Amino acid sequence: MKLEQPARAWWKEAAVYQIYPRSFCDSNGDGVGDLPGILQKLDYLQQLGVDVLWLNPVYRSPGVDNGYDISDYRAIDPVFGTMEDFDRLLEEVHRRGMRLVMDLVVNHTSDRHPWFIESRKSVDNPYRDYYIWKPGKDGHEPNNWGACFGGSAWKYDPQTDMYYLHLFSKKQPDLNWDNENVRREIQKIVRFWMDKGVKGFRFDVVNLISKGAFEDDTEGDGRKYYTDGPNIHKYLKELHDMTFGTDTQIVTVGEMSSTSIENCYQYAGRDTGELSMVFSFHHLKVDFMGNEKWVLVPADFQKLKDIIFEWQTKMTEHNAWNAVFWCNHDQPRVVSRFGDEGRYWKQSAKMLGTIIHCLRGTPYVYQGEEIGMTNTDFTDISQFRDVESLNHYRILQEKGLSASDAFRIIQIHSRDNGRTPMQWDGTKYAGFSSEDGKEPWIGVNENHTKINTADQLENEDSIFRYYQKLIAMRKELDVIAYGDIEPLAEGDSSVFAYRRCWKGQELIVTANFYGKEYEWK
Repeated sequence: MKLEQPARAWWKEAAVYQIYPRSFCDSNGDGVGDLPGILQKLDYLQQLGVDVLWLNPVYRSPGVDNGYDISDYRAIDPVFGTMEDFDRLLEEVHRRGMRLVMDLVVNHTSDRHPWFIESRKSVDNPYRDYYIWKPGKDGHEPNNWGACFGGSAWKYDPQTDMYYLHLFSKKQPDLNWDNENVRREIQKIVRFWMDKGVKGFRFDVVNLISKGAFEDDTEGDGRKYYTDGPNIHKYLKELHDMTFGTDTQIVTVGEMSSTSIENCYQYAGRDTGELSMVFSFHHLKVDFMGNEKWVLVPADFQKLKDIIFEWQTKMTEHNAWNAVFWCNHDQPRVVSRFGDEGRYWKQSAKMLGTIIHCLRGTPYVYQGEEIGMTNTDFTDISQFRDVESLNHYRILQEKGLSASDAFRIIQIHSRDNGRTPMQWDGTKYAGFSSEDGKEPWIGVNENHTKINTADQLENEDSIFRYYQKLIAMRKELDVIAYGDIEPLAEGDSSVFAYRRCWKGQELIVTANFYGKEYEWK
């Protein structure tokens, strides 16, 4: 399909590398990755060729949800280092010609944040309206909304005999964005990090910040009342205008939970003044049953193609920009999910990388993806750390599943699949931590002796070297960043194919998803 000439932007030609700091590199042997550890690996990232580093949250936090429960937005959590460590890292990132993007959680805070501590004291506290409080209904929760991590989305607080909303953990109360003071506080936080030299923000579940009617959901878990809510575009436009919209060097990406493509035309539209691009997850639900994650069903290949092509073509038609990705800290490893851990491990990892890096949109590489890291090899629930996985292991058994069946589901779908330590070499802790240090906070995959960066840097045919070439190709060929996209073989049961065209350049991508020879014309 043809499109009008898109505006050039540095972030359309860039590749982003996501770092999960807790699992990237442990510099002091305490078993947890940290900022000095990231600093040690900047040359490796520069060698890979990425332009932007996105850090998952490193703010002060109790760590209930691995940093997505923030208790101080302007402080570095001691487990990761100090603000001086952060400033040094930022300086060295810039010295290597890269940019740093912070992960900012603005839908909710920790229940230990000073705002919430004040909010729960009394109904007339000045901070009460920073959060969403409701009286009970007939002795029960205000409505039947469910939390994403399981159970009710409401927590009773006896101190004021009311409930507060938490769409995630009960330790993560939702902020009330209808309160102008909350919006002003968030704007100050964004400007604080911009003033330090941060060049972008990834906004966590940002399309949930505007809530609608607090009614019972007779058809679901309540998400229709808070997803892409009534004031969401107004609030994002305001945040843009008051902060990052004043600097063309800032890039923003919104994580859009259960969003609609129509809303994303506006979130990431060329002229709408909201965000640079969006993460949508529809293509990563093709091994779900509807919206139900905690089941075992085979991935639907045709559905995968249909969803990716719909987002590619329709976002193009509306001059909106995608973030394109397979992996992140909330997803299983893609080579285990849609590829092959066995005979065709290397080939399938390269194939999956090719598909993403040649699509229209800014590609994201999640740590370890560039070497083909796989899902965990855990054999017992005690090895898992993720609050969502542990909650659902219990819930699945309460629904009647055996412990072994529940565990198998956790093995396949747990977020911990993407959180095991980065595999740098074949030593005891995979080079993530010193061999005489503490055991890492989460177990190291046993296959680190075969899958690690040290080996792949020495091998010109490695997955790392292939990703290096994909990232370099984006900078050499404008057709990748700016070209039209035309789906090919749309109904084919084995092939994923598309054509990109731009000013005389043409690129055709063909990928065989299955471990057998196949002829396609």
